[in-house]
Amino acid sequence: MTISFSELGLAEPLQRALRTENYRQPTPIQAQAIPHLIAGKDLLGIAQTGTGKTAAFALPVLHRLAATSSAPPRGMMRALVLSPTRELAMQIHDSFGAYGRYLPLRAAVIFGGVGQKSQVDALARGVDILVATPGRLLDLMNQRLLRFDRVEVFVLDEADRMLDMGFIHDIRKVVAALPRERQSLFFSATMPPPIGSLAEKILRDPVRVTVTPAASTVERIDQRVYFVDAAQKRALLARLLMDQAITRALVFSRTKHGADRVAEQLERVGIHAESLHGNKSQSARQRALANFRGGRSRVLVATDIAARGIDIDGISHVINYDLPNVPESYVHRIGRTARAGATGIAISLCDASERAYLRDIERLTRRNLAIVDDRGHAAQAPTAAGQDLRQDYGTRPKRRRNHKKKHSEPMGLARQSAGAPRDQRKERPLSPVLDHIR
Repeated sequence: MTISFSELGLAEPLQRALRTENYRQPTPIQAQAIPHLIAGKDLLGIAQTGTGKTAAFALPVLHRLAATSSAPPRGMMRALVLSPTRELAMQIHDSFGAYGRYLPLRAAVIFGGVGQKSQVDALARGVDILVATPGRLLDLMNQRLLRFDRVEVFVLDEADRMLDMGFIHDIRKVVAALPRERQSLFFSATMPPPIGSLAEKILRDPVRVTVTPAASTVERIDQRVYFVDAAQKRALLARLLMDQAITRALVFSRTKHGADRVAEQLERVGIHAESLHGNKSQSARQRALANFRGGRSRVLVATDIAARGIDIDGISHVINYDLPNVPESYVHRIGRTARAGATGIAISLCDASERAYLRDIERLTRRNLAIVDDRGHAAQAPTAAGQDLRQDYGTRPKRRRNHKKKHSEPMGLARQSAGAPRDQRKERPLSPVLDHIR
């Protein structure tokens, strides 16, 4: 049943802010979570990015804090939100500012990679809402520059990504310092066993809200895979990105160096691209994101950790240049597209060394990715054509010196159709403009 924000019981200043932001109707997670959170319940939310979960926790937190006028003492906060990355922390902080624009509440954000003086100064006055990354938060706590005595609400966002980034021990230290009497909110896109165990320790009799099944992928995303030799990946990526139908593409690399290298190779063939990873300065990261968000860069090449904070509508394509070695990361990656009700396309480039990763992804998501040939024709497994490509590529022998048969043909780039007999397939020559980046 369709409901409106006015039916969720939010304070009038929050409803006014939502009208200012042009929010019409709550998303499923907002409609399910907000009433329970206003009632003071702990909550376990299983939701992918792009489902509106920031508003799902920010609105009831603001509603609760606005109901009482107690000001936090110096160096303390009333609500604490933990985020895995600085980019996501800044976006959450901005969301609190937008939703709480008509409320007399103060919010601050702290993260590493920049000087701490301005952050300490903001905390010194006391804040109603603090959004933080775990590393900088613990650093300031160890310096005795903040305390958690007055925390009423604790929010742990992107818990599974915290696990991937090695923050679980830091989170346990923070939780141990929090007051026992508090409301706790726990959000995760997937629920691996360590995250389930952590949720049990943090939450008390929680309400469970599941918007999409754990480890499922957004149905609006068209998911495809190209089988290609590793040496041909850059050329294939460049050829794909020359299609102007790809209006805004987020390309994933497994390593920081790889992200830089891919972006540089794309620039050489006239495709403007920028890279985003943890080795870049904060100002460079913000500039790359601003250019991508503003349309000045059509392509952003990023690592998993850096891209975790990207919340940008209008990403038409997610391209996995490298398949992730953790299958849950695939779910997070493709969730960058098909946001706010839009559709999207996720393309994966799979070389022979990554076929085990592809099997893990398909097992986790409980679906086979559509196999695409060089002309863009999909042969969805388990059709005969799809199985032929999948099995042919998945069982190819490794190249050995003096091996009688050479496998020079890049799968997925054959001139003939995917289902053609192998002896009829011919290698498709790449465009001269792309040849030098093989």
